[in-house]
Amino acid sequence: MLVGSQQPFAIILGCSDSRVPAEIVFDQGLGDLFVIRVAGNIIAPSGIGSVEYAAEQFGCRLVVVLGHTQCGAVIATLDQLRRAEEARSKNLRSIVGRIRPSIECLLDSDLKDEPEALLEASVRANIRASVSQLREGSDILKQMVDDQELLIVGAEYSLQTGVVEFFSQAP
Repeated sequence: MLVGSQQPFAIILGCSDSRVPAEIVFDQGLGDLFVIRVAGNIIAPSGIGSVEYAAEQFGCRLVVVLGHTQCGAVIATLDQLRRAEEARSKNLRSIVGRIRPSIECLLDSDLKDEPEALLEASVRANIRASVSQLREGSDILKQMVDDQELLIVGAEYSLQTGVVEFFSQAP
């Protein structure tokens, strides 16, 4: 019974996209995963705090930053960055501002003329950036990783195939 406690074995920081529910993607039940969902699987202080909480409180030893193909938050960021500053949404700024640093350089690369390849590279760059921000943005998590008490990895869920591809654990 889950009323009195929970014992999740992993923390999933995923996108809030309704097509990517972590429990279904990983075929897990109630209480198995500690799931944090935010558009674009971005890292903000509340997300870092949530990961710290779950790692310390429940002894979770695995964190998966779960992005996905065709991520709307990444698409919105690419779209916003192509607009003039005054035409950008003030309401999207908090999301765009967190995704922008990881993908802005891609807009100046050869990928700028290949929309599908640009989006694919941007999604992966955003996932990797979130993994790095978790590893480096918290003294608690950094120490746990250094002590090999916690593994933080990135993964991409394919909306087309339903397959999750895990990235190397190296930064």
